[in-house]
Amino acid sequence: MTTDITGKFRGMKNYTKYGIGYFMPPTESNNWVKKDHVDKAPRWCSVDLRDGNQALVVPMSLEEKLEFFKLLCDIGFKEIEVGFPAASETEYEFLRTLIEKNLIPDDVTIQVLTQSRQHIIEKTFESLKGVKKAVVHLYNSTSVAQREQVFRKDKEQIKEIAVSGAKMVDEYSKKMPETQFMFEYSPESFTGTEVEYALEICNAVIDIWKPCKERKTIINLPATVSMSMPHVYASQIEYMSNNLHCRENVIISLHPHNDRGTAVADCELGLLAGGDRVEGTLFGNGERTGNVDIVTVAMNLFSHGVNPELDFTNMPYIVDMYEKFTDMKVHPRQPYGGKLVFAAFSGSHQDAIAKGMHYREEFNLENWNVPYIPIDPHDINRVYEADVIRINSQSGKGGVAYILETNYGYNIPKAMREEIGYLMKHVSDVNHKELTAGKIYEIFQREYVNRKDKFELKDATFRRLPQSESLGDNGMSVTIEAVIDGETYTLEGQGNGRMDAVTTALRKGPHKLDYDFITYEEHALESESNSRAAAYVAIADKKGNTYWGVGIHNDIIYASINALISAINRAF
Repeated sequence: MTTDITGKFRGMKNYTKYGIGYFMPPTESNNWVKKDHVDKAPRWCSVDLRDGNQALVVPMSLEEKLEFFKLLCDIGFKEIEVGFPAASETEYEFLRTLIEKNLIPDDVTIQVLTQSRQHIIEKTFESLKGVKKAVVHLYNSTSVAQREQVFRKDKEQIKEIAVSGAKMVDEYSKKMPETQFMFEYSPESFTGTEVEYALEICNAVIDIWKPCKERKTIINLPATVSMSMPHVYASQIEYMSNNLHCRENVIISLHPHNDRGTAVADCELGLLAGGDRVEGTLFGNGERTGNVDIVTVAMNLFSHGVNPELDFTNMPYIVDMYEKFTDMKVHPRQPYGGKLVFAAFSGSHQDAIAKGMHYREEFNLENWNVPYIPIDPHDINRVYEADVIRINSQSGKGGVAYILETNYGYNIPKAMREEIGYLMKHVSDVNHKELTAGKIYEIFQREYVNRKDKFELKDATFRRLPQSESLGDNGMSVTIEAVIDGETYTLEGQGNGRMDAVTTALRKGPHKLDYDFITYEEHALESESNSRAAAYVAIADKKGNTYWGVGIHNDIIYASINALISAINRAF
């Protein structure tokens, strides 16, 4: 629903003025549905420097364009549209700078855009003097709306615009034999054009350019305005693919826009339907709702085990550079690039992720199949510790335990995890903030580790009891020096082990402590031979309440006693 200036809802009654403005193919064209995935990377063409740039509130400067061009080359783009040189002095200057300063790698082909008008085509070729390779991209609008409302021309007149432009492009290219040209034609607003008519125009252009194996022609079929569900676009592409002249020497290019939020789906289904090439931008920048997001399409291929032939192994750097050049932000939940795309706050999700990670380690798995995480974050230079498990008031025990283990080496006992999880959720809820790994560690240390606020053990001397005096095979006596409520006491006790002996001694102190020992676990905190030990102790008071304590020490004996003392401090 929509709202007026008073904030009242008034209903979506205006839907009646909208209709279907697209055209289905005249014959059934749905063989693409029999394929379940795209099995190879398309040819990629970045249009960030033209289509993307014209969508910016403040267009990029020459220096920013040059930096962005280098980034695109580093990522691996072999075709890069650099502008509309005949329409803008800035774009003309950018192109000349690339050529004159020899900044175009030998394996990269630049692409320029031109309307089907002689003076524009002439200036376009003038701007290309000295370039080794270039795609000249010719276009004119063909849709019903454009023909009737903008140009007020019939089908033959619109077709003549395309044909005359194709002839001029061919003629001007012959005057520059030193340059290796490839031609591209777009029936702009293809999605609003009768499909048979779009085919007629494209074939007329193909017949003029006469593509061959050595010089193929690109036919670009743009969703200039996205008008249909993705399966319709795919059927349109399949029909064109099946009926274009010289198909073996024609490269079908897709240029989906995102008006309906389906550009990625349009692109992927279009590739299944016969598309060979994709024009788009990093993170989908473009006019209105943007272009197809090449990062998403490429990484989707990657997630299916297909080499995308673009290098996104340093995604955080690419995001930083993109934001610098465009002054736009990548949304935190943008696929693959967003800061939160791997982040799980849900407790059940975190628990499943943590178990999945451990499962991989346990069985040394090669194939990736971790719950909720479609690709390994390490593959794009993201890290589990910072990106996968994020803690807030919605999080659970598994996530907190995973952070403490992966960041700080604590293997929290299963019985203790729920208590720690609830503690962290409470802190996050009260403060209305996400908890960082550092903050979680700080709270954990303060609440559980080596507590000495009321009870502090200064020293302990153990002696194994003779068989005749022991309470069992491991009878033990202890003399401890303890500080209790600020006063120092020397206490003695004995038991069937060190922990039991310390408990007996403490019960002789001023508080006459009465608790039951519940459980004990221990492990090395680091992998080195001289590593510290971590011990976990749980005790219960007479009401049945359980209290955990954690002890850290180079000596496992003192680590266990520290854990017991920590639990006592929390209980009493």
